[in-house]
Amino acid sequence: MYLLGNGRLVTRDDANPYLENGCVAIEGNLIKEVGETAALKAKYPEAEFIDAKGGVIMPGFINAHNHIYSAFARGLTIKGNNPTNFLEVLDQQWWTIDRNLLLPDTKASADATYLDCIMNGVTTIFDHHASYGGIEGSLFAIAESAKEFGVRSNLCYEISDRDGEDKMKASVKENVDFIKYAQADTTDMIKGMMGMHAPFTLSNKTLEYCAAEKPEGAGYHIHVAEGIDDLYDSLTKYNKRLVFRLHDMDILGDKTICGHCIYINETEMDLLKATNTMVVHNPESNMGNAVGCPPILKMMEKGLTVGLGTDGYTNDMTESYKVANVLHKHNACKPNVAWGEIPTMLFENNRAMAGRFFEKPIGILKEGAYADVIVSDYDPLTPMNASNINSHILFGMTGRSVVTTIINGVVKMKDRELIGIDKEAVLAHCREQSADLWNRINAGR
Repeated sequence: MYLLGNGRLVTRDDANPYLENGCVAIEGNLIKEVGETAALKAKYPEAEFIDAKGGVIMPGFINAHNHIYSAFARGLTIKGNNPTNFLEVLDQQWWTIDRNLLLPDTKASADATYLDCIMNGVTTIFDHHASYGGIEGSLFAIAESAKEFGVRSNLCYEISDRDGEDKMKASVKENVDFIKYAQADTTDMIKGMMGMHAPFTLSNKTLEYCAAEKPEGAGYHIHVAEGIDDLYDSLTKYNKRLVFRLHDMDILGDKTICGHCIYINETEMDLLKATNTMVVHNPESNMGNAVGCPPILKMMEKGLTVGLGTDGYTNDMTESYKVANVLHKHNACKPNVAWGEIPTMLFENNRAMAGRFFEKPIGILKEGAYADVIVSDYDPLTPMNASNINSHILFGMTGRSVVTTIINGVVKMKDRELIGIDKEAVLAHCREQSADLWNRINAGR
């Protein structure tokens, strides 16, 4: 049994949101109790005490949309890569990378990402994978890394018609095989979904094939209207907007995640709401790719479940929080917007989304929730209380201020020291593997 205490405790539990000197009692992989440090130390005198040293104790972060394989894009220069629009970004960079990814590359990029997650306090990720150089076994390679590093994960493979029918069907099979594997896993640490790239690279025939092959109970994870070309394709080929096309193909629903949703209108929002479909906002990626600002504030006004993701740009959820905050203020030309919507995405909706897949609550510190807990080395210079927690996180914290990470009751990092992980060995292997990938990519250009 562990007691993690002597810190400012942010629970995300409306019944008990904040304790000035709080403590979390952890038994097995669950939270047994939260309360004042002195009281819990007296109640559980034999428990091992982990001292937060006055830092902020919080639930671990949830990343609702990531691309693990993007880890090896950091610092990469691809010959001839000079995109002027989003389709060129995809073709010249991301599809070039994924066509060259082999299983060892996939595994090493997962190791790098999960290491970074732990060090940034991210305890759960929803990943969307593509490696057309090595499809079979790729999700299993990522899952192996997830288990080694102990990060809670929901994984899928990106189905697309872009490389032909054989690879499309191999991608479907990889999803199906992994979903069945995850459904048989009793740890509640690994989940699987049917991953899809985007409607403009998916024919109706392929969508029908995916639906026919999808195991019962599994959801979809798909990019929607990330670029204007996706909308144009749907209107010209199918004479309908994207969300309506997906609805007609029976893709929407309470287990479906639609990433981005930049070029959708209010009627499409209403349909997403009516079908209880989830949306994930990826602000840094949208800005970096110059694809536009999605109407997230309107979606939130309509009551959609909109979460926050990084899209592989970073594994620091506070970074995406900061970027989203300024993006929507800039887009609306109003300094008084996004104060409530963005933290709701990150701290409430990401938790609600995870709750549709995992058996017990995560993203909250209360009795019976999974023990996914972090400590941020943050000492506020102004008063901190239940009413201003989010502002302190927004303006005072970064992922790198996380010093302790506990996932599923297992201490993965304590006082910035990784437990059971050889960081230097992981990074050395990643540098070697990524250099090999880069050489292969540019040798073919």
